[in-house]
Amino acid sequence: MDILVCTTPGEFSYQKAEKPVSREGNTILKIKRIGICGTDLHAFEGTQPFFNYPRILGHELAGEIVETDHAEFSVGEAVTFIPYFNCGKCVACRNGKTNCCTTLKVSGVHIDGGMVEYLSVPSYSLVHGDGLSFDELALVEPLAIGAHGVRQADIQKDEFVLVVGAGPIGLGAMEFARIAGGKVIALDINDSRLEFCSENLGVEYTINALTETVIEKLSEITGGDMPTKIIDATGSLRAINTAFSYLAHSGRYVLIGLQKGDISFSHPEFHKREATLMSSRNATRADFEHVTQCMKKGLIDPKTYITHRVAFSQVKDQFESWLDPANGVIKAMVSLD
Repeated sequence: MDILVCTTPGEFSYQKAEKPVSREGNTILKIKRIGICGTDLHAFEGTQPFFNYPRILGHELAGEIVETDHAEFSVGEAVTFIPYFNCGKCVACRNGKTNCCTTLKVSGVHIDGGMVEYLSVPSYSLVHGDGLSFDELALVEPLAIGAHGVRQADIQKDEFVLVVGAGPIGLGAMEFARIAGGKVIALDINDSRLEFCSENLGVEYTINALTETVIEKLSEITGGDMPTKIIDATGSLRAINTAFSYLAHSGRYVLIGLQKGDISFSHPEFHKREATLMSSRNATRADFEHVTQCMKKGLIDPKTYITHRVAFSQVKDQFESWLDPANGVIKAMVSLD
């Protein structure tokens, strides 16, 4: 079968590999769609934490079951899967937090992923397609990241929620913050992405951090209160550190974005707010199921995120162009039909 390997930062190589064979506890998928995410882009750049080369990227996946030993799934069924493979035994797993297992292996990050024709995955990770298209199924995972961050934030009806970063993960956080009843404010430095938030997601409030005074604008929008919930989806050290100053007294700040450096903030300012700082890592099955149900109910239409489509054979030539903001990429989708 054909595979695509990121051999070193900035380099891809198409190679041949043996098709995976059946083994107990695993399911073989014929990959149909691969969504390109920030992790893939950062890995290509060489800026992704916890990463080694060579690596087969890809964990936003949809496929068709070729072989399975799972009694609740059938050959030929369209599925996605939870690409965070956990031990099931550690303290996090025992407490239902399989998303932050102490020995977690993420497909396409710690182990080889889905830029392949066929992929073997643990059968316990499968998620039913429930009639969703391959495009939709490939978008469940990134949306689940945003949904999990929103769940961490514990958003209440009509509270102001600032989402920093209008990339795919940030867009998902905005969608699920809206579904949770929050009043969403989008903050980014790219006008076209902010326009996308307004026109496609119905986000009422947008702020460009390069052209507007963020604190003044937030105070105006919130009636002087400032946002009680902030979600970072940038992974930018500067953006993360700056957003502490935007937080309301008694507020909660959730970091979905990840970067390599140390964050820093004023302890007195944080303390007087009695603020809460939380991380949000990956997602759980509950988040995946919440996403699929919201899709089925028409509460979210992720296909609007797909701005670029390519065949698997074109990925090597096209990938670097997706790093350029001028190309307007929100979500690139790879087809293996």
